[in-house]
Amino acid sequence: MGNTIIEKIIMHNTGSDQVKPGDIVTVNVDRVMIHDIFIPFVAEKFEEMGFTKLWDPDKVVLIYDHLVPASQLDDTRHFRVGDAFAAKYGMKHVHRSDGICHQLMTEAGYVKPGDVVFGTDSHTTTYGCVGAFSSGIGYTEMASILGTGTMWIKVPETIKVVIEGEFPDNVMSKDMILRLIGDLGADGATYRALEFSGSAVDKMTVASRMTMANMAIEAGAKCALFTPDEKTAEYCEISLNDYQKSLKGDSDAVYLETVTYQAEELVPVMACPSQVDKIKPVSELAGTEIDQVFIGSCTNGRLEDLAAAAQVLKGKTVAPYVKLIVTPASRKIYREALECGVLETLAEAGAVITHPGCGLCCGRTGGILSDGERVVATNNRNFLGRMGTSKVEIYLASPKTAAACAAAGKIVIPE
Repeated sequence: MGNTIIEKIIMHNTGSDQVKPGDIVTVNVDRVMIHDIFIPFVAEKFEEMGFTKLWDPDKVVLIYDHLVPASQLDDTRHFRVGDAFAAKYGMKHVHRSDGICHQLMTEAGYVKPGDVVFGTDSHTTTYGCVGAFSSGIGYTEMASILGTGTMWIKVPETIKVVIEGEFPDNVMSKDMILRLIGDLGADGATYRALEFSGSAVDKMTVASRMTMANMAIEAGAKCALFTPDEKTAEYCEISLNDYQKSLKGDSDAVYLETVTYQAEELVPVMACPSQVDKIKPVSELAGTEIDQVFIGSCTNGRLEDLAAAAQVLKGKTVAPYVKLIVTPASRKIYREALECGVLETLAEAGAVITHPGCGLCCGRTGGILSDGERVVATNNRNFLGRMGTSKVEIYLASPKTAAACAAAGKIVIPE
């Protein structure tokens, strides 16, 4: 019997000849990520458990991204505790304001195809873009991994998602993943793996795959996986070994279900307030007035996303009384966007360009909204109170759609 990608990764990691959905296995962890919000709780729990050293300091990454710059008095405590923990236990991989954790984990080379990775953030599923099994966990589980280097998991069932054809010019991978979440529902993939394949997937950039893997958790997925290819190898700056090349679903693998899409049939869509699976075509929402647009986050803050927005806004200006906030996902992306003229185009259109980080997505800094305001955003969640008060309306969209809305001052279909 054949295997899915997640089954192959777990078999390789554990040395098992065969695993099946529902099996409880203990995996050896290749890398972990802790972000600034969780580090005080991880540190406390780690010492409460009686551990005196990290299982491997080189495999632990600490990233300050959600709370920078500090916007509340207690934020600085997280920095002090994190720095003290890193110094005490010999952690060398500490990033301060270098960008969003999920961008840095692959960009800085911490995650490779076939790895098993856990992080203290639900959007850790992002690393499936390069063919890694990555998933979010809580601070108790993270403290246990720091001391033991292992983690028990249940082998998940797999939903196969096949996307064939060519996307229309005004459709991005964000539209695709929103459409899928709408079809599956916010709990439709709970503790399941999403495995992506098809000719449209083969043509996607790693950045586009990152967007889809990032939002897999919004359907409840345990992980999201793309087969590593030459684009993956170039991005990760490696040559794929035989194991990494084998990470594709077998023709006789057993899937819970298979969902198929024809890319040409897709249209720009939005997730409407305040549910990420409340998906509607942009055409049905056209004309809705807006107050703000946010382009950034670990979902859509990459160079590809900023360039798409700049292409829409070139020669245009942001509508009167509308704020456009652009937040690159990392310092590297910021520099690249600056060097190629993307930031200049966005600035000329009237965008406010911020330092790299989570920013408005996690509702801490960079454009918090108030009662009755309406925002079109490229991030991954539109829950009540996510980007301001509970009376803010959040619409999730692709960078192209968001940029078009910023210029129009209302919801419109990108040309």
